[in-house]
Amino acid sequence: MTLRRLLLAGLLVLAGLPVADADAAKRRVGLKAFSSCAGLREYALGHAPSPAPRPAPLPPRAVPMPMPMPMPVSGGGDEGASAPAPAPVSAPAPQTGGGQEDSSTTNVQEAGIDEPDIVKTDGSYVYAVAGGRLHAVDARTATPRLLDSLDVPGIGGAAQLLHHGNRVLLIAPDGADTRMTEVDVSDPAALRIVHTLAASGAFVSARQHGQTARVVLSWTPPAVRAVGGPVVVARAAARRPSSGKGWVPAATLRTKRTGRTRRRALVSCRSVRHAARFAGLEMLTVVTIDLAKGLPAIDSDAVLASGENVYASATSLYVATTRWGASGPVWSPSSTTAIHRWDISERDRTVYRSSGEIPGHLLNQFSMSEHRGVLRVASTLEEDGSSSRVTVLDERSGRLQAIGQVGELGRGERIYAVRFIEDAGFVVTFRQTDPLYAIDLSDPARPVKRGELKIPGYSAYLHPAGDDLLIGVGRDGTESGGVLGVQISLFDVSDLDHPRRLHAQALGSETRSEVETDHHAFLWWPKTQLAVVPFLGFSDAGAFSGGAAGFRLRREGIATAGTLTHPSSPSQSGIERTLVVRDRLVSLSQDGLMVGRTDTLGPGAWLALGASAG
Repeated sequence: MTLRRLLLAGLLVLAGLPVADADAAKRRVGLKAFSSCAGLREYALGHAPSPAPRPAPLPPRAVPMPMPMPMPVSGGGDEGASAPAPAPVSAPAPQTGGGQEDSSTTNVQEAGIDEPDIVKTDGSYVYAVAGGRLHAVDARTATPRLLDSLDVPGIGGAAQLLHHGNRVLLIAPDGADTRMTEVDVSDPAALRIVHTLAASGAFVSARQHGQTARVVLSWTPPAVRAVGGPVVVARAAARRPSSGKGWVPAATLRTKRTGRTRRRALVSCRSVRHAARFAGLEMLTVVTIDLAKGLPAIDSDAVLASGENVYASATSLYVATTRWGASGPVWSPSSTTAIHRWDISERDRTVYRSSGEIPGHLLNQFSMSEHRGVLRVASTLEEDGSSSRVTVLDERSGRLQAIGQVGELGRGERIYAVRFIEDAGFVVTFRQTDPLYAIDLSDPARPVKRGELKIPGYSAYLHPAGDDLLIGVGRDGTESGGVLGVQISLFDVSDLDHPRRLHAQALGSETRSEVETDHHAFLWWPKTQLAVVPFLGFSDAGAFSGGAAGFRLRREGIATAGTLTHPSSPSQSGIERTLVVRDRLVSLSQDGLMVGRTDTLGPGAWLALGASAG
């Protein structure tokens, strides 16, 4: 045994982990790291694509189209219909609250896992991005008061934020990079930038568990991005044979108080891992930040892969990306989705663990859900006429391996909405009518399609409302397959064999809502069964209108709570978010913030922000 091996063995024994167990764990993980920067460059050189003779057409969108054309539909099969009925679905809705009974925060997929958004509140103060600035608003009374506004270089209109204690982390695109800005909000009347971190790569998404934020970035080395393919890569490799510069992502930290800057690599060449099967030359980096301490990052982990959809539980972070098939320059409808898992069970570490692959493409983050240690994934396959399936994956021998699957969901259709709730899954497909499929996942190795409900139109977002109820937000439709305006529906899913739509309420034939593509725009306030849906549209006279509609959703029926509008403004942006602060309804647009009533949605005190503030 070498001296290094003896030292390692001693450390493992002190940590309570036998050497044999450590070796077994390493084999299970099966990660393949580069031995040097030269190895990383040689790998890139060997896989760099030759310039294509002409660009391939773009693949079809994997998000709900606003106005699909009527098309004929064929139904799916009914396998497993005679299996015993599962237990009723009774999981409560993911709480939009941040620990205060009279206030809400961001509408998230998993309770306790926060997601970046344009507005956050701690139950007293509201921090919002509007008009290219960060605003701190005192919302403790019925009349909101602007405490401070901060110009943050580079945040533009695409900035999102996370919040913990006395810190706000602003995340915004900055050219090919991502800019993270740490703002001290200990005194909301005197917002103060502490650090900025400009990191290589485009922002994919982020998740926050407690005080730990994990920011996912996707980056391609400049030499690989350059026109010229392998020749450019080879020349770059020859210039700096032992350097990682330009081959691994870097970050520049700037301390606002001193003006000092420091640039360092986010990861080393030897810490970059790649899957056994080539997954592209993009580099996926997970940057771990302790929001209790602020910037810089405390850990970074990277793998050669790209990223599109991000999902997180309390212990795992998953990043998925779709690869579309191609035969030379001709695009093919075939697709596969690679999924990568990171272990985030430790507060200050993020460890890449495994990868897997499934046929088809995902709709969004709700296509993934982890429950009882396994991952459930809903995907649509486009070849040979589209159909969808749910696959259950388990981590085995360092890979995410399929252990169960149910298919033939919506033959000739594609997925428009997904929601997993404990041992059940609900999948909406659409082409002419809206089949809502109920999936029994109580046995992960043998998922079963249970009931199916067909109604006109479709749901683009599904939200659990407790008491075996499911809210759907999407579009109303005609029997012939035409699509109308925004509609909110209430489903009874207590019997998976017979899901029922109890009630539906339409907003108008010429309306649309951001909830269809961004669940953060939806507010569900369980305390009073209030759902609020921002919308844009046109009146019968053709005039533009925008606002938010509130509904009381109960098993007995859907009642209109009221409609909320903001004063007319230069941007005509419409209401983008609604939240509850101290049992008052706060609504936000890029022009301002209004504090009103949750019972009637009646107009309240208005605070101008953004361009209208001057």
